[in-house]
Amino acid sequence: MQCRVLGVSATGFHCHQARCAVNCPQRGLSDAALLVHIRAIHARSRGSYGWPRIWRGLLADGVRVGKERVQKLMQLHGICGKGKRRFKVTTDSAHDLPISENLLDRQFAVKEPDKAWVGDITYIPTDEGWLFLAVVVDLFSRQIVGWSMDERMKSSLVIDALRMAWFKRHPQKSSGLLFHSDRGSQYASFDFRHVLQGYGIVSSMSRRGNCWDNACSETVFGSLKVERLHGLRFKTRRAAKDEVINWLLWYNQER
Repeated sequence: MQCRVLGVSATGFHCHQARCAVNCPQRGLSDAALLVHIRAIHARSRGSYGWPRIWRGLLADGVRVGKERVQKLMQLHGICGKGKRRFKVTTDSAHDLPISENLLDRQFAVKEPDKAWVGDITYIPTDEGWLFLAVVVDLFSRQIVGWSMDERMKSSLVIDALRMAWFKRHPQKSSGLLFHSDRGSQYASFDFRHVLQGYGIVSSMSRRGNCWDNACSETVFGSLKVERLHGLRFKTRRAAKDEVINWLLWYNQER
């Protein structure tokens, strides 16, 4: 009734109540008000966040509350995140193409943008067949600065992702930008290396069979599959593309 009289939505009304509770420390934050914040963050993550990330999200929103309280309240109301699943490796390193030295050497803490990018490929199953996704991640911001999707895992897939990153960021050719990837044939191909050289980007590749050398991109794909794709079935590649693009935009905003 109050919502109809005030001409506001129920969600907006409850969010306003929660903000009032946060801004009035002498009253404390009630479970009902805290639950509004928890449900809002859980909804933004599309049901993927468990209590640790919900708690960090609350702190980021200025809501000071203990971990144990968040965990207990979520358990009481049946709010939980999504679990991880195993996915097969997409790297094809059985080739005779040239391999670059591991120049990145797990130095993932970068102090400036456009100093080190990492790239990788993953796949999304659909009823029409596989949809492959290539991304380029800036290690400074951890944002996805380039991406490309195709039904085949060709060198053009990773080239398109690199070109998107280049035109989006416009790094200086003299900046010494490093691009790190696994040893897959797409990244070792003549066409991809030619594009790298044209942009003045230095190539770096992981050691054989060592996924930790490219852990940051693996983390991105883990987030995609847990936060958005877990439990979903796509009838078409187009539907999968739309969902992935929606997540990519959300990921960059949240990160």
